Amino acid sequence: MNPHALYFEDFSAGQTFESPARTLTESDIQSFAALTGDYNPLHTDEEFARQTPFGRRISHGLMGLSFAVGLISRLGIIDGTIQAFLGLEWQFKKPLFVGDTVHAKATVKEARRSKSQPDRGVVVLQVEVHNAAHETVQTGTWTFMMAARAVLAQS
Repeated sequence: MNPHALYFEDFSAGQTFESPARTLTESDIQSFAALTGDYNPLHTDEEFARQTPFGRRISHGLMGLSFAVGLISRLGIIDGTIQAFLGLEWQFKKPLFVGDTVHAKATVKEARRSKSQPDRGVVVLQVEVHNAAHETVQTGTWTFMMAARAVLAQS
C-alpha cells in the first residue's frame, strides 16, 4: 500500500491537491496518435494545422485528460484505495501545444459514505489542468468510489 494513499475518511470538502508538472512533447503526440488511432491532421500535420484558427498543431484533447489522470496518480493519494472510477464531466477550455508544461489541481467537492455500500465512500473531485501561464486549459469533475479505512483494516 502506498504510504500516501488516502481512504474515504481522509477526504473532506475543500481539501486541495496539486500535482507535479509535465511537459508535452512531440513524442507524446505521436505516441498518443499511435495508441488511439487518432491521426487527425490537426494533431499530426503541421501544414494543415497552420491553416486552422490555432495556427499550429494542438495535442489531442483527451491527452490533457490522460495527463491529468497520470499527474494526480503520481501524488499517490488513491493508490490501492480507489475501488472504481465512477464517472466524469470534462471541458476543454484552451488548446495544448508541444512544449506546454502542465500540472493538475484537484479540490474535493464532496465526500459521502455510500448508502448502498457503507464499507466505502464516494469522493467527487473538481480537477483543473493548468499550463505554465496558470491558465485553466481543461476542467471537470471526477467521481471515485474509495475504500473506507475500517473495511481494509478488517481484511
